[in-house]
Amino acid sequence: MRPISDLLQEASHQAVDSRRLFHGRGCLYPGYEQVTVDLFAPVLWVTFFKAPEDADFEARVIRELAEIAEVHALAALLVQRRYLPDAPAECVWGELPNTVWACRGQAKFTIQLGGRQNTGFFLDMEPGRGWLEQRAEGKRVLNLFSYTCAFSVVAQMAGAVSVVNVDMSRGALNQGRENHRLNHLPTDSIRFLQENILKSWGRIRRPGPYDIAIIDPPSFQRGSFVAAQDYRKLVRRLPEFMAAGGDVLLCLNAPELGEDFLQALVSEECPDCYFVERLTPSPDFPDKDPNQQLKLMHFRYQP
Repeated sequence: MRPISDLLQEASHQAVDSRRLFHGRGCLYPGYEQVTVDLFAPVLWVTFFKAPEDADFEARVIRELAEIAEVHALAALLVQRRYLPDAPAECVWGELPNTVWACRGQAKFTIQLGGRQNTGFFLDMEPGRGWLEQRAEGKRVLNLFSYTCAFSVVAQMAGAVSVVNVDMSRGALNQGRENHRLNHLPTDSIRFLQENILKSWGRIRRPGPYDIAIIDPPSFQRGSFVAAQDYRKLVRRLPEFMAAGGDVLLCLNAPELGEDFLQALVSEECPDCYFVERLTPSPDFPDKDPNQQLKLMHFRYQP
């Protein structure tokens, strides 16, 4: 776990981008496959995904992380146990500040540490945010499965002329609105549509056509979206809402489905889209098997 201390040494904890410090899930650190550690300054957030076989394992990890947090003058160490019902979280060292944000450069995003499985800001999506930031100026952006609208904030800060965020969750969209307010961004050109995406194409098409579309569905959400079955329904709709020459970022976080799955889908369902590149995964999320990593695939629609 000592690489964590080395990474924290690189910058002051008072002004540092949120990041993953330790990614045991990539199977590159034998014995730590069930552990991840994230920094949401000034808080260290450790997650245990599986009950340990060694009864003292978690206590040893927590002791070492508490020592690192103290050395680097952090405020608190939070632990979440994803293998328990409702994935409970507890502060095991220090005192949790009243407010903690995810930080990205000058941008801040509301997060919830504890009380749910996800914080509200996905650290491994940083290559996608960087991709959007480089090309959003002057563009009309569609953000499907927008969750808490981090892509929307990045797009607006980069000069997008409009963004349409679509998600089924009213709570996530409300958090998205708050993320815009938090960054002092007007929402006149931003739409927040609470829709079942597979059934609401009329409302999604109407503000288009779009110059950029980000499609980031859940890999498996029973009763809502199953990537292996439903992703093709999204891809075949691309000609209905994309502008000629538009860029599409297809995202897939399903370890069992490789990048060839998306390439084959696009070839079958939208042959007017051609593959440009797979974005390089975040170095903070190293993995023994690249197909296990988050797949961010850039296509261009050129009818």
